[in-house]
Amino acid sequence: MRFLVALLATLLAPLAHAALPIQHWQTATGTRVYLIENHSLPMLDVSIQFRAGNAWEGGLPAGTASLTAGLFSAGTAKLTEQQISDRLADTGAQLAPTVDDDLAGFSLRTLSNAVEREQAVALLAELLASPGFPQAVIEREKARTISGLKEAETKPETLASRAFSRALFGDHPYGRDMDPESVAKITRDDLLAFYQARYKAQGAVMVLVGDIDRSGAEALAERVVAGLPQGAAEPFQMEPVAALTQSSEQRIDHPATQAHIQIGQPGMKRGDPDYFALYLGNYVLGGGGFVSRLTDEVRQKRGLAYSVYSYFIPRLENGPFMIGLQTKRESADEALGVVRKTLQTFVAQGPTEAELKAAKSNLVSGFPLRIDNNRKILDYVAMIAFHNLPLSYIDDFVPNVERVTTAQIRDAFRRRIAVDRMATVVVGGGSAE
Repeated sequence: MRFLVALLATLLAPLAHAALPIQHWQTATGTRVYLIENHSLPMLDVSIQFRAGNAWEGGLPAGTASLTAGLFSAGTAKLTEQQISDRLADTGAQLAPTVDDDLAGFSLRTLSNAVEREQAVALLAELLASPGFPQAVIEREKARTISGLKEAETKPETLASRAFSRALFGDHPYGRDMDPESVAKITRDDLLAFYQARYKAQGAVMVLVGDIDRSGAEALAERVVAGLPQGAAEPFQMEPVAALTQSSEQRIDHPATQAHIQIGQPGMKRGDPDYFALYLGNYVLGGGGFVSRLTDEVRQKRGLAYSVYSYFIPRLENGPFMIGLQTKRESADEALGVVRKTLQTFVAQGPTEAELKAAKSNLVSGFPLRIDNNRKILDYVAMIAFHNLPLSYIDDFVPNVERVTTAQIRDAFRRRIAVDRMATVVVGGGSAE
């Protein structure tokens, strides 16, 4: 099996193999930098991330983090929104923001030759150093966001997701969710304050993958972060997520023909010592698609849903563990019963040896596809860097999967998944109680 993985990795891409070295250092301003050289194509991918996601908004209106990240390309002290767009088009570069609960940042893809690369990097540096947040663009984007939120609020999946998040996280920052009212309150001063507080050079993480050498990467990194606010973002640590103390069930009336069901609790964080046991166990339970227990019990045996799934979302602190499905309104209670019984049985007994063997085979053989191009490697290494995981994480992934036992999975699920303290949300399956 190890030979097959190595062979697939070699065939798929020059970078998709375990021997790939990750170089790393810090800039003069305290930004951590990670470099993976690959000179097979004249391309360079750059990522920079900050602890500036939704959970770091503090007392500012919910939605401030997302609006801030989305408006860096709206203009600077020197450039208009159109000029920024034109410069990206002229160099053939691609710049995209990203934001989630933990982080916000940007990815840049550019040609690696000196002219195009320098123009693209100069633009990124200027956007980070002096975002203008033009008032007219702020109002336009607020209106667009509010319109999208109002439309989303009519959809059962949105109602379920928001209610589920509140049930799991309560007053924790992970439970924050922007709505039309909170977005309407956001001011330009809020955006500037959030930028100054969270987009700091110290604590930022930069990853470069592609056609650049160490000396060029060092110069590029220094240039990108030179104009950022100095110092470390405060507070730097996220507060822990509390475990649920009791079960809850919320039913939200909706005219949809399908009931949308979400069941779960806080799960795990990145770097969790139980990560691989929970990861493999969840693959058997509901993460493996048509080969999972939940699919077999809910879909194959009873025809109650086309799709049923489970997943963990690791975060800086414990993110959600969730089981989700859609079923006919009149089947909601039956489907809930089957899901709960399946979960209870799995937590008590764990997977069979045959199920675990199949899960390992699928995950190990599919792993090279996760790192078969520069962009996938960029995302993977950015995750490793942001969460301070070992630099050998990619090398160790397959061995860590292979060494998990059924006993370890059973032990981890018994300790971490409390079947008597689960939050349940059903939208469209009956009136709210």
